[in-house]
Amino acid sequence: METKKSLFSRLPVVSQLKKSMGLQRGMLIAGIVMTAAFLLTAALAPLISPYGATQRFNETQAPPSSVHIWGTTAGGYDVFARTIWGTQTAVLVIVVAVALSIFIGVILGLLSGYIGGWLDRILVVVADAIYAFPTLLLAMVMSIAISQGRSNMWSGIFSAAISITVVFIPQYFRVIRAETIRLKAEPFVESAIVVGASSVRIMARHIYKNATRTLPLIFTLNASEAILTLAGLGFLGFGIEPSSAAEWGYDLNHAQTDAASGIWWTGVFPGAAIVLTVLGLTLLGESMNDLNDPRLRGRKRVGKKKNGPTKDEELVDA
Repeated sequence: METKKSLFSRLPVVSQLKKSMGLQRGMLIAGIVMTAAFLLTAALAPLISPYGATQRFNETQAPPSSVHIWGTTAGGYDVFARTIWGTQTAVLVIVVAVALSIFIGVILGLLSGYIGGWLDRILVVVADAIYAFPTLLLAMVMSIAISQGRSNMWSGIFSAAISITVVFIPQYFRVIRAETIRLKAEPFVESAIVVGASSVRIMARHIYKNATRTLPLIFTLNASEAILTLAGLGFLGFGIEPSSAAEWGYDLNHAQTDAASGIWWTGVFPGAAIVLTVLGLTLLGESMNDLNDPRLRGRKRVGKKKNGPTKDEELVDA
């Protein structure tokens, strides 16, 4: 039981929650709640939504009613159903994009940091060149190259995910490379070299475990950026076909003309979904990042000392 408790307490979010206090804890809890609501909505979308994401009705631009609680769009889609099913599209893109980014970025970072030489110089130059491009512009170029800008559900999800993956790989590459260079000089790595361990074994067993500790923090921050990139692609017309899957950015794009006519419901709900999801993931990621920084945690101790000694400290001094 003690082993299970210790493993549970060492989980990224749980360990950060125990370290937090005051406003920081409130921000972290708000991020956890909003992110959990987003994930639950995606998992339970078939149960929550009364209609399918691509189901069309004769009533177009109908206001909210008992039949369509959030109204319908100009294309005859139910706004509530599109918003709920859009969470599944967002989750799938995040999982595929970040998983591919981590897999490729970690491998390249380990090789570049450990082997060094001409391979390191080439990979660093390529990563810097990719990182210099604006995120959305690079994703648009990749989307056009992969699927000519328009696609069905699965090809659209993979197209958007791969477009976002290209943007995120340099971030993971930089972090893992820096950690690998630092760990390569540690005594336990030098000991492994002395006893004759191969480079693959050293990278896989000794460096990998220690170099990837900060990945959960980067994952949460990248998840919010992935949703914004996906929404941007859909808004600009390079996303998933509306007849294939629900996507918030596309719905926002087609809600522009409705807003001028006073039809607010077609844009408010998809926009609110984007804002709340990105806000929840950002609060979660930024709070974990702050709590993982020893300098920021040290401010609390300084604040306690300024407030004066505690009762226990007074008794010790006496």
